[in-house]
Parts: sequence; structure tokens; C-alpha cells
Amino acid sequence: MSSSFMFGRLHASVLREVQAVRPKVWWKKKDTDAGMIQDYETNIMGNFTCPNSKCKKTGWGSKKVAIRIRSYSGNGYNAVVYNQRCQSCKTLGRLAIDEESYVERVAYRLKKWAGVHVQRPEYGGSGGPPHMRDLCEGCKSGHCQRGD
Repeated sequence: MSSSFMFGRLHASVLREVQAVRPKVWWKKKDTDAGMIQDYETNIMGNFTCPNSKCKKTGWGSKKVAIRIRSYSGNGYNAVVYNQRCQSCKTLGRLAIDEESYVERVAYRLKKWAGVHVQRPEYGGSGGPPHMRDLCEGCKSGHCQRGD
């Protein structure tokens, strides 16, 4: 299992959301800070399953999955989504992101960076279990909005 993921396959969906204001946006495949202009940390929603066959916890949902969105020169961007560990056995989970929340948050940030006045989307409020920094790979890497 990996501590973070990139979802380049969702670039077309993000592009559809921003093409009217940023038509030449491109996806930077490499997970790097080299050439980065700015970044922003937020969260998305997702579901996790525990891959450890000896663990009794089968899965969990989270409204606080850490994501770091980066901007690069020439309208480039990417987004890194951070994994979480199982509360029972501490194994890295298998992540299934909520694609709608991913596309919404990435597109919102790209529009903001382009200087477009957009209304902040409602993120569904709180709810769900409290954020556990010791289980969040975003917190461990220093890229979680929820971490200190």
C-alpha cells in the first residue's frame, strides 16, 4: 500500500469544470515540488478498506481525507491524496475516493488561483469520527489541513 495517491485519470473531469475560465490546464504527472508556484491543503471524502486479513475491522469512511493541490507554471497542476491507517491494526488502507468531492475541490482551487470569484462550496459540515493525526499520512507528511 502507498501513503499517497495521484488521480490523473480524473483530469478530464476537472478540466470540464474549469475550461471556461482556465482552458489550457494540464496535469503534471510527477509528484514533485520542483517548479511549484503555490499549493493548498484541503480534504475530500473517501472510503477505506483494511487489507490485513487478520484484522477484524473491514473498513471505514472519512470526510477528512487529506489532499494537497499544487500549481505549476503554464497552468499546470496536480493533486496528492493521502492515505489513512486502520485504527485497529495500523495497516495502510485501500482508498476509494469520492470522485465528486475530489473534482469539486480541485476545480474550485484552480478557479480561485485563476482569480475567478467563486462561491465556496459547502463541504457538508462536520460529522463522522474525529480526525486521528497518528493514522493520517497527510498529517505525517506535514500536508494535512486538519493537522497541527
